[in-house]
Amino acid sequence: FRTVEPLEYYRRFLKENCRPDGRELGEFRATTVNIGSITTADGSALVKLGNTTVICGVKAELAAPAVDSANKGYIVPNVELPSLCSTKFRSGPPGEEAQAASQFIADVIENSQIIAKEDLCIASGKLAWVLYCDIICLDYDGNILDASAFALLAALKNVQLPSVTINEETGLSEVNLKQKNPLVIRKHPVATSFAIFDDTLLIVDPTAEEEDLATGTVTVVTDEEDRLCSVHKPGGSPLTGAKLQDCITRAITRHKEVKKLIDKVIRSIKP
Repeated sequence: FRTVEPLEYYRRFLKENCRPDGRELGEFRATTVNIGSITTADGSALVKLGNTTVICGVKAELAAPAVDSANKGYIVPNVELPSLCSTKFRSGPPGEEAQAASQFIADVIENSQIIAKEDLCIASGKLAWVLYCDIICLDYDGNILDASAFALLAALKNVQLPSVTINEETGLSEVNLKQKNPLVIRKHPVATSFAIFDDTLLIVDPTAEEEDLATGTVTVVTDEEDRLCSVHKPGGSPLTGAKLQDCITRAITRHKEVKKLIDKVIRSIKP
């Protein structure tokens, strides 16, 4: 019945306010985070949201700042959905979903001010850090945006940058690898995604199957001050103001859960 009439199969569960995997409508899958999993990166994190597994590695390089923003560095996010993570993706150039996810992460970085780009500047007009944030999905089972945003935040909190000075006489940069400093994380944005069923019902943290059957999705990003950083709604069924308010309330609760989890993991790895 699940194969022949998947939507009807789901509706029977949703009528009883539960889902085929046993979760309630507002319940997230088990979430785990592992920080510092890639030793060759300057910062990294592995996040699992149910079966959805995402790894983020941050690589820092030195570059000249842009002419119009001489006192700012750069953050360059990229989300990859390789063919190994799901049969729905093909090898080759990034598909539509990967591009949309990369744009979503770029918007979250910009809107939430997770890092002030001025903090990445070493010498105004001369030298700044570029942070390449590669987010790669290893196993795709829906809700890639929440997992990607979480992995990015955890990886950035793990970054240690060497201290860099510019030699006055030669004008060359000198890197001291023995002295490393963490990034200044100014905000902690957390994404919370919902799938909309039959234009009315909202379920949180949809699996890949639920995303396929849903009439729309919406992702709400909040920070620790309960401020709204962004709302991502790519088409689909419209949402009433009351429903959107429900989403925001649930997102604020989720933010507290995620922040608690990150803090706990970071405390456990500090020497």
